[in-house]
Amino acid sequence: MVRERVRIRFRKQGDLRLIGHRDLVRSMERLFRRAGLRLGMSEGFHPKPRMSFPLALAVGIEGLDEVMELELAESCTAEELDRRLARHALPGLTFSSIEVLSPGDKKARIRSASYRIVVPPDRLAEATARVAELCSSPQWLVQREGKPAPVDFRPDLESLAVQDGVVSMRLCGREGGAGPRDVLAALGLSDLEEQGVCLTRTQVELQ
Repeated sequence: MVRERVRIRFRKQGDLRLIGHRDLVRSMERLFRRAGLRLGMSEGFHPKPRMSFPLALAVGIEGLDEVMELELAESCTAEELDRRLARHALPGLTFSSIEVLSPGDKKARIRSASYRIVVPPDRLAEATARVAELCSSPQWLVQREGKPAPVDFRPDLESLAVQDGVVSMRLCGREGGAGPRDVLAALGLSDLEEQGVCLTRTQVELQ
């Protein structure tokens, strides 16, 4: 039986950012079927496509460098996959790279993820001051719901800066670690998304 692992990087933009992760997974499954590609399936009474997303993207966030891995039940070159998938892709979904993995290649593991958001001019001074304060602080304690004590997210913050009206950040990929909206809350910018400003994940870096 053919089992070919594939790693795909893609963009999720426009109205597509408003669908949740489960809906995205279902959309991808339908896309592969429309492209006439046979997916590798799990075993058991309810087989599911062998498809994984190392770092799910929250609703409302655009993704410019998302990662997914899947298993095909047929051999196919990266060029052929790209051609067949592009023909059936949903609006807002763009495939930027496709790699057929070698049998010995490890599954994708997240090292870090980078994000950016545009800040209105009248709030730049306050945002810049809060960025400097957070970066210089030895701790960043956040109380998580259901946790008995605050969690220190400072080690998760690999970089944070304001430049040309844009707040950019890089967060480590630790499970249960800080997310971009935690950073926005710490900077007093949580309301920007409610005002229609788009939070964007610009890069997903693998180990």
